Amino acid sequence: MRNRFDEQLEQLNIMMVKMGAMCEDAISIAMIGLLNDDDELIEKVFGIEDEIDQMEKDIENICMKLLLQQQPVAKDLRIISSALKMITDMERIGDQAEDIAEISKYIKNNSVKNKIHLKEMAESASRMVTESIDSFVKKDLNLALKVVKDDDILDDLFAQVKNELIAIISEDTSSGEFCLDLLMIAKYLERIGDHATNIGEWVEYMITGVHNKYN
Repeated sequence: MRNRFDEQLEQLNIMMVKMGAMCEDAISIAMIGLLNDDDELIEKVFGIEDEIDQMEKDIENICMKLLLQQQPVAKDLRIISSALKMITDMERIGDQAEDIAEISKYIKNNSVKNKIHLKEMAESASRMVTESIDSFVKKDLNLALKVVKDDDILDDLFAQVKNELIAIISEDTSSGEFCLDLLMIAKYLERIGDHATNIGEWVEYMITGVHNKYN
């Protein structure tokens, strides 16, 4: 029975990595599409988001089988319950990438988006997602804690982007609507960081049995 349980846990790890990679792709493709006015890439994000939604359902199914058939306790139970929490955040990351793609369809041919720190925000957010999933698979507490700490870096970048956009609007009021769209995109990236932070905190719970928000 234990061998079968371990095999299913390994399958869960593989699926979590795959879902995390989909999230990374969605963020990266949405931002490249935005910065390069690439409609084909922007449209691709919507298909990836559908795949993320399906993967969430598939992982929910394997977690429920593990809970019902294997009746895990202690650390094994924490692994499964943490995975169930994490996929909710990953699904929302997919939603945020789709939101970015949706806005990107309507803001073309303007160099402002390449002059602010949106690209750096996207890179930071994507790295947090990658490291949060890696911390789950590797059961790496230090990496999970790094993700939680790195949210401050992303928050600082968001503040920087906001100030940059305010300066642009003050110089050219006609750019206001465009800049507000860019601010929304920056906010979606900031939220992606929040979801990655949530994942890191669930990994901390999985490893230590302590979740700081609930203690």
